[in-house]
Amino acid sequence: MKPLAADEITGVWGTLLLPVEGRGDISWDRLADQLDVLLVSGVDGIYAHGTAGEFHTLDEAEFDRVNAMLAGRCEAAGLPYQIGASYPAAPVMLDRVRRAAALRPGALQVILPDWVPLNGDEVVRFLAGASETAGGVSLVLYNPPHAKTQVPPTLLARVAAEVPQLVGVKMAGGDDAWYAAMADAVPHLSVFVPGHLLASGLARGAHGSYSNIAALSPRGAAAWYRLMTTDPAAARDVERRIGEFFARHIAPLQSLGLSNPALDKFLATVGGWADIGVTLRWPASSAPAEALAPARADAHRLLPELFPELFPAP
Repeated sequence: MKPLAADEITGVWGTLLLPVEGRGDISWDRLADQLDVLLVSGVDGIYAHGTAGEFHTLDEAEFDRVNAMLAGRCEAAGLPYQIGASYPAAPVMLDRVRRAAALRPGALQVILPDWVPLNGDEVVRFLAGASETAGGVSLVLYNPPHAKTQVPPTLLARVAAEVPQLVGVKMAGGDDAWYAAMADAVPHLSVFVPGHLLASGLARGAHGSYSNIAALSPRGAAAWYRLMTTDPAAARDVERRIGEFFARHIAPLQSLGLSNPALDKFLATVGGWADIGVTLRWPASSAPAEALAPARADAHRLLPELFPELFPAP
């Protein structure tokens, strides 16, 4: 597909999550079935190899196989897709960028090399090198809170000026001052924020989300995004109830030290829209199975808008 411009990266994007079995082998049939559901869910695009996709656990053959499946099916369906080419070590990441770019996705997502923090010159130098390696494919910088190098709006403005292929970022969001600083520094970039904060983020200038709410319910997340454009007050009320659900069922798992991939697989299994399961690849810990039933009951009670197949609108 053609490279995506910043104004074409909007809305709710769903991610591929790795169904694993046995000693951590990927269940390729279940992954294909999951992709089939995402393709007809109404999300604005699909991506692979974010944090929730456990990109750091994949060998290079697995990485390429996921990419081939994603590219082939999204191209056939005419749905935009992005490939995460991230890896903590820069040489491996650039090789992933090169191989993934050959598939001509709408964009490539990259992190910054992640063993030691980078200074501003190093951030620019790395992203310029990734851009050159991508050969014309757009770049999106994935800069979550746990990244060793945090990129503030001022540095992001410098990167955007020196690396024109950078079209978007995924960040944690912030307060009103952060959104104002981003609007001043990078008005032409697509800014994606966490899915559970999208209604308030959209109102303050965000453009979309690589969404953990799409992990819970891709159809529901897409419907919620449409509600943000037609009834912002109602959408904000959904966000408030998502916060209540997270406080009841996600925060306790975080307090146990579970990772974001574990939480997203937990959400997907609560949602039940595909056979994904809670199990992560070794050596990561997975969410406890006994937490699923009470979370599912509360999700249906608190958030019927996210489950249109169970609670259709009157």
